[in-house]
Amino acid sequence: MANMDLQLKGLKAIVTGGTKGIGLAIAQTLAKEGADVAICARDEASVKSTATSLAGLSGARATGAAVDVSNGKTLKSWVESVAAEWGGLDIVVANVSALAIGNDIESWRKEFETDLLGTVNLVDAAMPYLEASEAASIVAISSVSAREIDFAAGPYGVFKAALVHYVQGLANQLASKGIRANTVSPGNVYFEGGVWDWIEHNDAALFERALALNPTGRMAKPQEIANAVAFIASPAASFVSGANFVVDGALTRGVQL
Repeated sequence: MANMDLQLKGLKAIVTGGTKGIGLAIAQTLAKEGADVAICARDEASVKSTATSLAGLSGARATGAAVDVSNGKTLKSWVESVAAEWGGLDIVVANVSALAIGNDIESWRKEFETDLLGTVNLVDAAMPYLEASEAASIVAISSVSAREIDFAAGPYGVFKAALVHYVQGLANQLASKGIRANTVSPGNVYFEGGVWDWIEHNDAALFERALALNPTGRMAKPQEIANAVAFIASPAASFVSGANFVVDGALTRGVQL
């Protein structure tokens, strides 16, 4: 990526769940490339400190707010306020997940409201500004659990698969308006404080099984996912739309045709 100009400088991006893990790495990568970046998460202190650090990466603008994406009204209000302050939006990255893998009704509800409706409401709120952009791009973070039946089969896998369907539909519907839409599907991603860090220390057997499935012998780093997102969100990927970009180190074996 060092030798490729992603043409992100000056573009305005929103990243939900931008204070840790994949979302933080995405926000940092976009900021380093010169994009203005707005982030949200539920913890106000983390949002403020992260936004401050993002602003120091390239001199581009950075802002943030405490937002629960499952609250559609609050999410839409925040998106509109960012767009009003910055004079538009070019890129939206829907990254937040409820990470609900239980089969109880509450887990299904959380996944629906956070993963699916959180993405739909983000896109709907941003749409007037994306329509006015010359480099409009929508990226949703799905998962390899959308493609394969694994331990996360149930609400998590179902709604990650629904995201792929939704975004590919958007790609087709919005192509004539110059708006691209793609998903990125990470494999297992390890970072301190993340779900696999927790599993390693609380369910060692599951962690070892998951690790053994990947022929690389390791899990992904958040930056490796962020690099893919930055590219697919950028004008450098101007003819990429309707794609599900799998970043899993050859973990999945199903053939994606």
